[in-house]
Amino acid sequence: MFREYFLNKIENAVFSAIDAKKLGQMSEYAKGTLIIEKPKNPEFGDLAVNVSSLARYARIAPPAIANAIVEFVDQEDDEYSVIGGFINFKAGSKLLIGLVDEIFSKKENFGRPENVQKEKIILEYISANPTGPFHIGHGRWAAMGSSLANLLKFYGHDVYQEFYINDAGSQIQKLGRSLQIRVRRELGEDIDFPQDEEERKNYYPGDYLIPVAKAFVEKFGNAANDQELSVFCDFAKEYEEKVQRELLDKLRVKFDNFYSELSLHNDGKVKFYVDKLTDSGKIYEKDGATWFKSSDYGDDQDRVIKKVDGSNTYLTADIAYHADKLERGFDRMIDIWGADHHGYVARVKASLEALGYNSDKLEVLLGQLVNLVIDGNEVRMGKRKNMVTLEDLVDEVGVDATRFWMSMRNIDTTLDFDIELAKKNTDENPVFYVQYAHARACSILRNAVEGRIDTQTGKISKAPLSSNDLQSLINNFDKEIMNLTLKEARKLILKLEEFKLLITLSARDRQVYTICRYVQELAAEFHSFYNSTRVITDDIELTKSRLALVWAFKTVLANALGILSVSAPERM
Repeated sequence: MFREYFLNKIENAVFSAIDAKKLGQMSEYAKGTLIIEKPKNPEFGDLAVNVSSLARYARIAPPAIANAIVEFVDQEDDEYSVIGGFINFKAGSKLLIGLVDEIFSKKENFGRPENVQKEKIILEYISANPTGPFHIGHGRWAAMGSSLANLLKFYGHDVYQEFYINDAGSQIQKLGRSLQIRVRRELGEDIDFPQDEEERKNYYPGDYLIPVAKAFVEKFGNAANDQELSVFCDFAKEYEEKVQRELLDKLRVKFDNFYSELSLHNDGKVKFYVDKLTDSGKIYEKDGATWFKSSDYGDDQDRVIKKVDGSNTYLTADIAYHADKLERGFDRMIDIWGADHHGYVARVKASLEALGYNSDKLEVLLGQLVNLVIDGNEVRMGKRKNMVTLEDLVDEVGVDATRFWMSMRNIDTTLDFDIELAKKNTDENPVFYVQYAHARACSILRNAVEGRIDTQTGKISKAPLSSNDLQSLINNFDKEIMNLTLKEARKLILKLEEFKLLITLSARDRQVYTICRYVQELAAEFHSFYNSTRVITDDIELTKSRLALVWAFKTVLANALGILSVSAPERM
């Protein structure tokens, strides 16, 4: 990275300046003391370092320190300047050309860091109840979760994606009873859901169960209404799980495993871990309920794991589930939860500590939900009434727009999803703007090898390059050709170089909105380059150099869009 290159040059110069007694009273330097930053004014340089922190050791003014250090810098063809206590750096042609060469060399692997400390990570997200279609909020976790998995894999981690099916609670009984009513109506009976608000909470009256009821009647015929409640529950659950999985496939979300909460109970894992907590004295009875001493491990109070009526709380199965993740050999667990679950983090971590695990192995990303905006009005969503579902949204704006928009903001920020804007084929729509940049680059590369029609004569002119010439340029990139195009291409090359640091920081911080922001900035630099620079010229060598940069841009943009699982179209 240019930052590492620049810092290494400066630090080597610091050591040389100390040896030459040029830094006043300074006799030693600890590597990593100086921090690299981008100048607020790009005219000053590409990067800068503030040496003022060395003044208290050198006992001389920061400008004198900066000038003394620059004196010992091996500058090659880079430019170094001093402004106050800042040393500014401007990358030279060798560094810039080397970056393009690196892209040609690594191609789809450009941006992947080397020598990473690889971890085996289990990433859990969405984990919705199988009681109905995904709502819009689930779409945000789907897009962000799968993009985060792609990012962590690109970085170098081993990532396992898991969907935890909440199929062991009272909601499945509600689902079965709701399907019973729908089936009876399908069979002609005049029946409706309870009108009393409290009673109605025990049902899912949404119209999405109508096709489920039709399928149930088709299977069981006249005996449909004679089935046990458990049959209705299982049928509805399996049907909705199938609907959910089909939509996930459509959204390009690929889970390695769907883990049933019910299986934790059936396999005895819940009982095993509760017994383990009991044996260690971390469980007690009070007021007819069973409590876990989570306050011993940082929680603000103890938590009930079995209610007075004998039913388990959500925490009970979650204790077993997270312990089971670690027992399966994962180094780290990353969960994506809604912000309304923030109080839940401490109790799950407490349970891990109580069972003897390292609770730091659990990371929870808390995210805000989505406001769906249609014609300037927010649309509310919920399973208890007719709703705008995630599938409705995907059908309306498409997979690419859905994924991009859902990942566009930091996870802790509420997202306003503007449907009308997401459908526009204009630069106002960020996903269109970015994809068009890729398609434009592909068009330039095609035009370089295809004959063009003269609009005045109607004749087809000869293409400047043959397909073999272009392929040879890609396969056997020659750094010498880039000497002709650095001035107009400089900003674009610098933005391409940022991709490497972006991957490292985004993977570290578990952020994918930064990728969305980057591709928009990269597309803007490319559009600027295109509008100011004629790529295909009568000068073959100049054309090749500019085509090389176009191909490098296309490659990096495709790599970034691949992390978001957003397509990089060749034509639009």
